[in-house]
Amino acid sequence: MYTASPVSVARLELDELTGRESTDYPGFSGRLTSLLPGLAGHHCAAGRPGGFCQALARGTYFGHIAEHVALELSSLAGREACLGKTLWAGADGRYDVVTECPADEPASSRVPELLLRSAIGITEGLLAGREPDFAGDLAEITRLAERERLGVSTAAIAAAARRRGIPVRRTGALSMLRLGYGSTRRLVCAALTEQTSAVDVDIAADKMLAKQVLGSAGIPVAAGVVAATADEAAAALEQLGAPVVIKPLGGNHGRSVTVGIESAEEAAAAFSRAATGGSAVLVERFVSGRDYRVLVIDGQVAAAAQLRPAAVTGDGTSTISELVAAVNADPRRGDGHARELTRIVLDAEVLAHLAAAGLDAGSVPPSGQLVTLRHNANLSTGGTSADVTDLVHPEVAAMCCRAAAVAGLDICGVDVRLADIAAPLHGPGHEEPGAAGPGGAAGAVLELNACPGLRMHLAPTDGQPRDVAAAIVDMLYPPGAPERIPVIAVTGTNGKTTTVRMIGHVLRQAGLAVGMTTTDGVFSGGRLIYAADASGPRSADMVLDDPAAEVAVLETARGGILRGGLAYDRADIAVVTNITADHLGDGCVDDMDELIHVKALVAEEVATGGTVVLNADDPAAAALAGRPAVRASSPVLRLCTQQPTNSAVEQHRAAGGLVYEVAGGELVECEGGTRRPMISLAELPGAFGGRAAHLVANALAAIAACRAAGISAKDIRRGLATFTPAQANPGRGNLFRAGDSPVLVDYGHNAAALTATGAMISGVWGGPGTPGCPAAAVTLPGDRRDDLIEQTAEAIAAWCPAVAIYEDADKRGRAPGEMQDLITAALRRARPGITVTRAAGPEQALRDAVRLAGGGPVLFLYEKLAAAHEALAAIGAQPWPDGEPGSGTAAREPARTAGRASGARPVPGGARRAGRRPGRAGRPRSAARAAASGRRPRRPGT
Repeated sequence: MYTASPVSVARLELDELTGRESTDYPGFSGRLTSLLPGLAGHHCAAGRPGGFCQALARGTYFGHIAEHVALELSSLAGREACLGKTLWAGADGRYDVVTECPADEPASSRVPELLLRSAIGITEGLLAGREPDFAGDLAEITRLAERERLGVSTAAIAAAARRRGIPVRRTGALSMLRLGYGSTRRLVCAALTEQTSAVDVDIAADKMLAKQVLGSAGIPVAAGVVAATADEAAAALEQLGAPVVIKPLGGNHGRSVTVGIESAEEAAAAFSRAATGGSAVLVERFVSGRDYRVLVIDGQVAAAAQLRPAAVTGDGTSTISELVAAVNADPRRGDGHARELTRIVLDAEVLAHLAAAGLDAGSVPPSGQLVTLRHNANLSTGGTSADVTDLVHPEVAAMCCRAAAVAGLDICGVDVRLADIAAPLHGPGHEEPGAAGPGGAAGAVLELNACPGLRMHLAPTDGQPRDVAAAIVDMLYPPGAPERIPVIAVTGTNGKTTTVRMIGHVLRQAGLAVGMTTTDGVFSGGRLIYAADASGPRSADMVLDDPAAEVAVLETARGGILRGGLAYDRADIAVVTNITADHLGDGCVDDMDELIHVKALVAEEVATGGTVVLNADDPAAAALAGRPAVRASSPVLRLCTQQPTNSAVEQHRAAGGLVYEVAGGELVECEGGTRRPMISLAELPGAFGGRAAHLVANALAAIAACRAAGISAKDIRRGLATFTPAQANPGRGNLFRAGDSPVLVDYGHNAAALTATGAMISGVWGGPGTPGCPAAAVTLPGDRRDDLIEQTAEAIAAWCPAVAIYEDADKRGRAPGEMQDLITAALRRARPGITVTRAAGPEQALRDAVRLAGGGPVLFLYEKLAAAHEALAAIGAQPWPDGEPGSGTAAREPARTAGRASGARPVPGGARRAGRRPGRAGRPRSAARAAASGRRPRRPGT
């Protein structure tokens, strides 16, 4: 709703600060900016640095102040978040504070809340005349943000994917990414991908097994022996010859590795350090030379780095401990793997290394003297790197690529020790394969890493950075490979579910594996996989993460947008069925302008050159075509109409635009002077020969969307002809017979829907000689505003002289009997003399309605479809026989003749449009309302 980035939204109550401004407290603004000088750079509504300070000087509310303080604290914590908004939330002193979150911050993060609570504490402290001490809060926020951020390798892969326009989603708080959608989805965890075999990972994780696999393939490795006891380690030392290296058999990051062991006593001590949990260790012949890491991706050397152990350089006055502290002050260094470099820790291994050189932490090295702190050169223990990619000798490159291939790894960090990576690998003579030493290979492969860190290549301490993350993305998505599946998003007030089901049905008939969300659940390949009201972003994410889905068709409701935005970054096709009054008063959406603003998001977040399908007969939907944010993506507009003279459609047609209309009893696609029949009204199930205008509107929108997705006219006709309501559209326009009465089961719960349904019933059963009279068995949801419920009741009364009212088991916050009273009063006001009965539940209401109808039609509105089916079964209602009353058609078979096929258009793609969607202005929802209440509209946020 506010930006393409994730945001947090907090409801803030100002209490005693309601209506008070910064200028009401002399000196407050100066103390605030002195405490947090970075606030001077905040743009605020002015759009330039200093804008917020100007707002403070003019006077601004304290919700706005808390927003900016929270953003500044976020910046001090090293957490990137620039956007903020403070929005009036329906009452004086009540605001929604919206702040941007980093793209991959976990949704469960407490950081946004802690930032705002700390901001409130700082503001209250300054108002009370105290000097707030927020250092502890900031330290905790920094620690959490650091712990939750993606590691350097994972973050680089996410950034590389986004540069290519590939969707990126993080899984929970892990460093696992889901790239792409549906059948194009790929999993990445740091530098480990879903293409990596578990067997190959096991080979790399077992250092001795890796040595055996490589050695048997003729790749030079350091001779090694597995030792299970200290005595065996000493025997291995004697067998291999000093010096040796002792390391954990399955360790990583250089932990518990001892280098240069010369004696049995040293071997015993090294064994104790390496044999964690009683496990065996690897005793390995020491290979002289320099340490290098060669990164192999998809069989090619992507980068190489020389690794250098943690070290400090003396200045003649500082102790080693002080020199380490100075090195650790480098902002590139952090704990673990969160930053480009890791902080140096003066642990027991470092102190032992210094002691061997006659030094300790308090020693003062001479100026210019390099003091190494460890034997191993791992970045994870504070080491540094220098890029040597351009120096790698072809023989070394070939050896490393072969090592990765022998182990079967798609991404492999090959640790080698060589005298010089730029020199040929082999000398004049050769020893047996697998032995490193004089006359043989001039070095050896020490280890294989199945999930190598990328830090040393992305940001080497010295030399040229290498974009190895992009190489990983290119491996997962080679040139020409699809990066995403088509996304079709459908929104509107009425008809969303039916339109989604129609589109999904046609696409399945055309042979595509469809992932679909509706108010009845999430579907994969036509099967229900999750039963719920699934029209929000969480349900859509299930489809986008389904590797079986070749296309996503997503019902996108107002509530889901307000709660969690959109699950996708952009849709290829957006459909807006209509926008009428419903759910007003819920989620601070109080009027039609605000409702349109919410639903317009679906039409605005479309891929450049994508498609927007609009119901041109609905004024609010048709007007979306003129919104700047819709036009920004230069979409292909497809307009749908049932009106012979729709001026907007005629202008669109004259400009060469695509139009979908009803002409000569057929649903037709018009492009320029070409008219392509899609399906006749007589063939469209549930249309009642065109009398169900709302279903015809849904079908036109579905046709337009399917055509945009490249589906042929033949496949569309076949799909729609088999879209029978009872089987393909349960609970929407389903027809039963109870005694002599037709019973129409439907879900419409607002005035527009009931007006359309009433027109259909009157058109089908309202002719002369029709027995009985129309009746209805109705329940309406209690979470609607009273005036909307009354309007809906009035729409029922306009065509129905007899109504049986029941309440759903879920009262949605209403008292028992409250809804029946409200609906009854509205019905009687709208139609004096109307017959109204009250029923204890759906079964009794349906019996009453059938009795009141006397053979006439009955409309049965439900809240829970299962309960409606139980009521129908209880009174003996049966599905209506083949054919539709009043349509003049018999039982129809799937269409055997194809309409004229036309050139299928592929689903448009393209990069995401530039810029951010602006949020609402930060002021009371209605200026007139504000004036009437004597309120001063608040100033905009950032």
